[in-house]
Formats: sequence, C-alpha cells, structure tokens
Amino acid sequence: MSDLEQYYRVLELEPGATLEEVNQAYKDLVFVWHPDRIPKDNLRLQQKAQDKLKAINEAREKLRSLKTKPQTTFSSPPPQQEKPSQTTQRPPKQNSDLSGKDYSRANLSNKDLSGRNLSYANLSGANLSDTFMHKVNLRGANLSEANLFRANLLLADLREANLRAANLIGADLSGADLRGADLTGARIRSGERLLVKLVGTNLAGAIMPDGSIYQ
Repeated sequence: MSDLEQYYRVLELEPGATLEEVNQAYKDLVFVWHPDRIPKDNLRLQQKAQDKLKAINEAREKLRSLKTKPQTTFSSPPPQQEKPSQTTQRPPKQNSDLSGKDYSRANLSNKDLSGRNLSYANLSGANLSDTFMHKVNLRGANLSEANLFRANLLLADLREANLRAANLIGADLSGADLRGADLTGARIRSGERLLVKLVGTNLAGAIMPDGSIYQ
C-alpha cells in the first residue's frame, strides 16, 4: 500500500476524496479521539488517542498539501475581483490573531477554527453550525443570535461572551469556560430536555437563558 493510500485509510476515506471530505473526516475523527474525551486514569486509551491524533494530523496535512499544490502552478492568477469571495469562504489561517474582527452574519459553517484567537470579535448572527472550535478563544466575543447548532466548543474560552438569543442546540460545551457569559434567551432546550453538552463547563456568574445568574 502506498503512503497516499495509507493517508486516506487513516481518515477512513476512499482514495480521491475531495479536500472538503478530507477536512470533514479530520474534524470527525479528532472529535472522537481527542484525549479530553477519555478518562485521565485510563492510560492505555490515552496513549491510543495520542497515537491516533498524530496519525490523523499527519494524514490531513499530507493530503491538504497534495490537493492545494496544483493551485500554485497556474500560469495566470485568478481575476482580482474574485479574491474577496474566496476569502470569505475559507476559515482564517491557523495561528492568526483575529481578535476584534467583524464576522457578523458570516457563513462559517463546518469550518475548523480550533485554537484561534477570536476574542472580542463580532460574530453576531453568524452561521457556526457544525463548526469545530476546540480551545478557541472567544472571550468577550459578540455571538448574539449566532447559530451554533452542533458546534464543537470543547474547552473554549467564552468568558464574558455575549450569547444572547444564540442557538446552542446540539452544541458541545464540555470543559468550556463561560464565566460571566450572557446566555439570555439562548436556545438550549427542547421542552424540558437539555440539548447542550455541559460536562465540566464553568458557568460561575453566567446569566442563564431564563435571566437568572448561575451560582
């Protein structure tokens, strides 16, 4: 088996899968194998998860490099007027400082924003459904009326964030820091059923959807 075929197999994909399929498979597998989801005292599974993540990351980077390389060989660059639309459809670069940026009403669905600094950014009304935001910094960010349906916010920093009227149905906020956040009117239930994962979430001082302050 060639290295290329092995990379596809690691991501549980058929050879020739698109870049979008590669990115989606990566997000799904990281969600499944992230060590934070495994009991700390289970050393065997912790080690297995670390090995899996290493292989998953390597496979994704190799396939992304392969699939984006041909784009650099074009003799003529795309028309200048096309650049803004391309930029808005791609997630911001890893490690870039996006604090205070305006992404209001932006469509960031299914993007990988994990680990990025979006503190005090304006994401009001943004579509963040199925977006992967593990360890993202959203401190003080404006997420009012944002759609966070099934968003992965594991260990996210949401201190003092504005989540008023946001849709949090299906979101995973396990381990997230929501101290002082405002969740007034946020959607977290269907009837009496809670539909948000809050395992290990810090809600001290947060304003809950019903307007009460979490003690």
